[in-house]
Amino acid sequence: MDKGTVQDLTFYSEALQEELQLYIYVPANYSPLYKYNILIASDGKDYFQLGGITKLADELIDDYEIENLIIAFVPYKDIKDRRHKYIPSGVQHEAYLRFLAHELVPYLDSEYATYQMGMSRGVIGDSMAATASLMAALKYPSIFGKVILQSPYVDEDVLKAVENFKDPGSISIYHIVGKGEDQVVTMDKTIKDFLTPNRQLHELMIRKGFTTFYDEFDGNHTWKYWKPDLRRALIENFN
Repeated sequence: MDKGTVQDLTFYSEALQEELQLYIYVPANYSPLYKYNILIASDGKDYFQLGGITKLADELIDDYEIENLIIAFVPYKDIKDRRHKYIPSGVQHEAYLRFLAHELVPYLDSEYATYQMGMSRGVIGDSMAATASLMAALKYPSIFGKVILQSPYVDEDVLKAVENFKDPGSISIYHIVGKGEDQVVTMDKTIKDFLTPNRQLHELMIRKGFTTFYDEFDGNHTWKYWKPDLRRALIENFN
């Protein structure tokens, strides 16, 4: 099995007014003669290191289980940076969404042979990074057509954004949460119930008419469960 390459680059964001370190996975079969789907991962370093998603993508592309796929990883700098950018009340949240839609996507489209359509682009995240991914698709549905949510952080702002969304047919949602996520110890050491609001989110999406895949796994809020789920997530969204 041939391995794809991972390109490490520094990207200056006008929206955020800062430099970001990005990693771009390019599959072994890359050729400008073909077209490629895009997946953008917030919590990028975690998906790269803890999720092992590049090795999985190599395997799935090699076995023709998923279509051609380029993955862009956007790491966070620290816990404060993560909160500021990923959740709706964060001071840099809107700027982060603009960066994803209006800076990162155009860069990827200019550098690589991509389909340049909403349904050929996905966003993925775990916990707060899943929240950012969902909010990006709700704000820019013509740019991001696929959303992969692994145990998203869901608050009233998220539910309100979903409730007010006018075109649920424009995006597809892949959504998982653990049955043991009713008592999650967060990065700031508080205990939160993730399970109940995720169930509310799913019920709201069903009522609104979203195309959604939903599953509750036997486990908690950790990579022990998110990592093995990635195989199904990629196949469901990019087969």
